[in-house]
Amino acid sequence: MSAATGQRRRRPGRLRRIGLPYLLLLPALLLEILVHLLPIVTGIVMSFKELTQFFIRDWGAAPWAGLDNYKVAVDFDAPVGQALLHSFLVTCAFTLLSVGLCWLLGTATAICLQETFRGRGVLRALFLVPYALPVYAAVITWGFMFQRDNGLINHVLHDQLGLTDSATFWLIGDNSFVALLTVSVWKGWPFAFLIMMAGLQNIPREMYEAAALDGAGVWQQIRRITLPSLRPVNQVLVLVLFLWTFNDFNTPFVLFGRAAPEAADLVSIHIYQSSFATWNFGTGSAMSALLLLFLLAVTGVYLRVTSRERKSVHA
Repeated sequence: MSAATGQRRRRPGRLRRIGLPYLLLLPALLLEILVHLLPIVTGIVMSFKELTQFFIRDWGAAPWAGLDNYKVAVDFDAPVGQALLHSFLVTCAFTLLSVGLCWLLGTATAICLQETFRGRGVLRALFLVPYALPVYAAVITWGFMFQRDNGLINHVLHDQLGLTDSATFWLIGDNSFVALLTVSVWKGWPFAFLIMMAGLQNIPREMYEAAALDGAGVWQQIRRITLPSLRPVNQVLVLVLFLWTFNDFNTPFVLFGRAAPEAADLVSIHIYQSSFATWNFGTGSAMSALLLLFLLAVTGVYLRVTSRERKSVHA
């Protein structure tokens, strides 16, 4: 058998090996197209139409609106634009506080539970309970706890500790922002704790022992060893928490219902109300497209900045 004949026989096998990864990825790619890509494209098409309740049966017959829906959404001098801007600012403040507190609690708890002691496994399991609970069950429970008359929060703060002059309305008014932030941090920080705990496992204990021999205290070890070693983990964790929190719809919807208070009017539930309360799906789709562009821009800038930091560190 000549060398050319052997090469021709080996070539089909090599091609099959090259095509096998793409074949295995094909089901996931098809599902991704069906679940995410097609709805996104449909929503973008809807944002250029005058889609109201009159065209629900056949939304393809709705007349084209061009950029009119986008102009209405970004006209901050008009009521619709003002409401969207207010919701966007509330969402930004909520996201910054929630992500910051989740990261702080998760990091501090993971560091504290690194040392071996009796009952550490039980504490780790307990801290992960909020992350394991179904979102709807957890938020409904918090909704009962925040009730003014029979809620556990007012019972402890007002009846038992006497910290407030009267029972507080937690689910309406300005206090609704605090209630929403509390629930978000409660159910979000265990994820940060889990990721940080996994990241800490990769830091060699010899580094801490050497630092202790050199006279470094606990805070110096955290500053010089722990936080720099966790930088790659933090970069991914912060991005994931940001995207999850900024897009959070389940928490405000279950906690407040269809109409969230003005102080807790997140952009996700605001778009829902703009679409299904007024039956103006064209404007709601335009708001969703603007939100998608904003998140893509923030994600792109964040990844670019973090990639530069990684390159500078390795350089």
